[in-house]
Amino acid sequence: MNEKINTFLHAFYTDLLLVERLSEQTAQTYRLAVETFLHWCIDHRIELSKISVQNLIYYLAWRRTDNNCVPLTIAKDISALRAFGSYLVRMRFWSENIVFMLERPKASRTLPKVLSVEQIEQLLGAIDTTTPIGKRDDALFEMIYSCGLRISEVCSLLVGNLHLNEQLIMVRGKGDKERIIPFGNEAKEKLSLYLNDVRPVLVGKKTIHEVFVNYRGEPISRKGVWKRFQQLEKLSGVTSKVHTLRHSFATHLLAGGADLRSVQELLGHSDLTTTQIYTHIDDEQLSAYHKKYFPGHDSFLE
Repeated sequence: MNEKINTFLHAFYTDLLLVERLSEQTAQTYRLAVETFLHWCIDHRIELSKISVQNLIYYLAWRRTDNNCVPLTIAKDISALRAFGSYLVRMRFWSENIVFMLERPKASRTLPKVLSVEQIEQLLGAIDTTTPIGKRDDALFEMIYSCGLRISEVCSLLVGNLHLNEQLIMVRGKGDKERIIPFGNEAKEKLSLYLNDVRPVLVGKKTIHEVFVNYRGEPISRKGVWKRFQQLEKLSGVTSKVHTLRHSFATHLLAGGADLRSVQELLGHSDLTTTQIYTHIDDEQLSAYHKKYFPGHDSFLE
């Protein structure tokens, strides 16, 4: 049964990439969501061809209660099931996509956590740059922060899209959208050291197109970056996430006087409202400072 499901999921995954033209990351997310749904159907002895809206509601209720999924995750599940339903209709397995009868829950948007400049320096300063891997990490995390990169973007950054002298990189982001991002002198120095002294030794005679590689000389994975960052957290004492470096990049730019539209372009956001969330962070920090130093006068910023 598992082999049959895997074959079916592979066909769905391929369809998402080649027909729907979704990014590899989105396609993989949808595949995993649908895999969970199919196993639930098997456990409840529900045939795929006979699934009803009521079954879908029961499944999402199970996800919410038994799996403790937040509304944002449920919304993503519904998006994945909609794509799956469309695939089943094209395959003439369903006559109509009943998933569209479900409404996605509206998830409240919380302000992203941001590190201060001092915390960024403390975090990056904990890297042991006397080792080859340390020199790679120094360049890797500097690029994530100073260019506001997603973890998938830094892992897929190509040597051919890195222009060291011009201090520019071309990044392929969500939806295969390309954008050009400048980087500063510090990032240039760290990259030069890694590219000249470390990467050739790690790669050896292999032909690797990605900029950042692991100790075996192969393209570094998202999991590899996460593991290195977790080690960095312990060494520095700064609790954070890799994606927080991107949030911090955007917030520090805006705090430094950059306009919202420019930050939108650098982050690769298709919608300006997505970027606007960073404009509220300074207000929240200001409010927190005021409550700390002027207790009893909370109405000042209300």
